[in-house]
Amino acid sequence: MSRHLVVEADGGSRGNPGVAAGGAVVVDAASGAELTEVGVYMGVATNNVAEYAGMIAGVEAAFDRDPAASVIVRMDSRLVVEQMSGRWRIAHPDMQAQARRARALIAERDVAFEWVPRAENARADAVANESMDLRESFRRDLDAGQS
Repeated sequence: MSRHLVVEADGGSRGNPGVAAGGAVVVDAASGAELTEVGVYMGVATNNVAEYAGMIAGVEAAFDRDPAASVIVRMDSRLVVEQMSGRWRIAHPDMQAQARRARALIAERDVAFEWVPRAENARADAVANESMDLRESFRRDLDAGQS
């Protein structure tokens, strides 16, 4: 039986485009324990590109934890969820590049995408904002290395 992980991902841009970062929290679905926080500082980018960056960083962190895990990505960006689910086309070149990177990362793996209301994405939003405030990327493994 494979492990189930949840990636809560978000991204933001102050100015759009402006100072931007993505953020993600990896959560063990069974226990609810937060395993990893990752912030991706991007310099100047759009909100949507930052959303992709947060999602990719979160999925990478989840697969670092367990390469065979079943992953559900929860985001308040309907655009990214619908694009990654294959229902909406991707027109913007920067987002096409991010989507190609994400699809390569999740190829042949059990990954699903789910839209959640913004109010249910506060942890990932906080991580993205912290990365913007610090103007740096970071990764924190929160469970002292247990996996």
